[in-house]
Amino acid sequence: MNRFGFDFKHLKGDIFGGLTAGIVALPLALAFGVSSGLGPSAGLYGAIFISFFAALFGGTNTQISGPTAPMTAVSMVVIAGIVASYDGEVSKALPIILMVFILSGLIQIVLGFIGLGQYIKYIPYPVVSGFMTAIGVIIIVTQILPSVGYYPKEDLEFVNNYKPQAEEIMLDNILKEEAGEGILVLEDFKETIKRAELITDDQIMQESKTLAGKEASGVIGSLKVLPRALRNIDWLELILALATIFIIFGFKKITTAVPSTLVALLVMSGIAVGFGLDYRPIEQIPSGLPLPHFEIFSQFSLSAITPYIFTAITLALLGAIDSLLTSVVADNMTKTKHRPNQELIGQGIGNTIAAIFGGIPGAGATIRTVVNINAGGKTKLSGMLAGVLLLVILLALGPIASKIPAAVLAGILITVGIGVMDYKGLKAIPYMPRPEVIILLIVLVLSSVWDLVYAVGIGLVIASLMFMKKMGDLNEEASELVPLKEEAWSDETGFPENLKEEVFIKHLDGPLFFGSTSNFQQLAMQIPETADTVVIRLGKTPYMDQSGLYAMEDVLVDLVGKGINVLFVNLQEQPKYMLERIDVIPDLIPQTNIFNSFEDCLSWIKENVVDKYPEKT
Repeated sequence: MNRFGFDFKHLKGDIFGGLTAGIVALPLALAFGVSSGLGPSAGLYGAIFISFFAALFGGTNTQISGPTAPMTAVSMVVIAGIVASYDGEVSKALPIILMVFILSGLIQIVLGFIGLGQYIKYIPYPVVSGFMTAIGVIIIVTQILPSVGYYPKEDLEFVNNYKPQAEEIMLDNILKEEAGEGILVLEDFKETIKRAELITDDQIMQESKTLAGKEASGVIGSLKVLPRALRNIDWLELILALATIFIIFGFKKITTAVPSTLVALLVMSGIAVGFGLDYRPIEQIPSGLPLPHFEIFSQFSLSAITPYIFTAITLALLGAIDSLLTSVVADNMTKTKHRPNQELIGQGIGNTIAAIFGGIPGAGATIRTVVNINAGGKTKLSGMLAGVLLLVILLALGPIASKIPAAVLAGILITVGIGVMDYKGLKAIPYMPRPEVIILLIVLVLSSVWDLVYAVGIGLVIASLMFMKKMGDLNEEASELVPLKEEAWSDETGFPENLKEEVFIKHLDGPLFFGSTSNFQQLAMQIPETADTVVIRLGKTPYMDQSGLYAMEDVLVDLVGKGINVLFVNLQEQPKYMLERIDVIPDLIPQTNIFNSFEDCLSWIKENVVDKYPEKT
């Protein structure tokens, strides 16, 4: 075994696992590439490089990586937004798009090096559930149009509606150019008219198509143009898509030994080509080796990439979550343990290299990983072989793959959308706590109709606030201030009866943080006039944040100012450090008032506390 985590003892299993996973990945890579907006080659390039390098440098031996539904859904939004800002010209927008993908890969590498991998597991389930279901909704809805053979940019009646707006935008651009050149004069529009006359009908039509495409993008856009699509159904395209879906779901009931997605791809493509049907093929897949896009670096502009930094971070985090969830599945199947931080580094390297060659980003793919393990894959060699197989297919069968019907890939994507939805979470909605249901639905709705990036962020914020409120409520319930005679902990039962009027105890049960400070601050007001000593038990308080620290200081200042003795029992290491840092210890609480056990504290009380009300005992 070498440091890369594979050897040749399992070569046979790795070969079968890698080849099988590669075959499963082929139709999905092409479909995800088309869905992203960069074309099938981008999906294939992403699958090749991410699979190989994520396996080589990653921390999960049996992981198969490549474009996935969540990563493609977010990438699709990113690509559409950047392309729209470049007047619909993908070639001009490509360097910025790929730089965003490179940046997300580099962020993943950094996350791995700083050890963030082990914290991904703390993302709340309702956020993940709502997001995954939204991914399914987005994929299904956006693939309805290509499934019925409707492409908004090719509907001239629809496009012509945007000609006035296109002309307005182009005129506005001319005015901005003239203003920048200092030749715009309100009294004389001769130069403006001269430049406007140079605009051709083709340019206006191109701008109109860009606007039409933007209007029809996403879930809302697709639903807006759905009535037009249903009035202009291309029945051949619809039949190809429906037959593909039927084969994928139907073949699984016959056998799972052969990937049903691949069967559907081969059968439907064979029928379309063999019978010479007049169908719409996917975009041409370039032949030959993938070439690096050096213009990414030669045309790099910090100002151009700055608006997309948050998007790159989101892509990186999503890829991390996607990959590490798959790693957990692989661990359960192989009885091994992955290295989360190393996995992030591997995924980051894979995504970075894939972007340089024009590939879309990806992550660990659960289905492909399961297929690899079931076929005998044991080491990283299997994932690397899956990438090599896809490269061989690209070199040998690129021209043939370019004949695949677009409707077939749309059908494949619809099945992916159906499969990626979290039905377990949806079924549990009637039984889930109301706050979790709210989070799930907010993330689901906002992700589907607004923005995936912001939806997840909002979901995490709401989940965090709800969690902190719940912890604060529980902490308040557990940390009630009560007289000893009403309630006592087990080691307090022998407390002298004659001193119970003079001594009160504060039981802290849990961390003292900003969500629980309000109850603690009521301490001074709850102490009766008879008491001159307060015991604060901190054995169950392992953590104190800045808010808790200052709340504690305020209360202690108030108590000490009234001449009340404050005693600490079982003060933990972290709270002690915090209190020493601002000199609460020893200025307010001297070392002599800090006890390691309640027994020691009780001895001090017996020696130092005077019974002021003997007649009441």
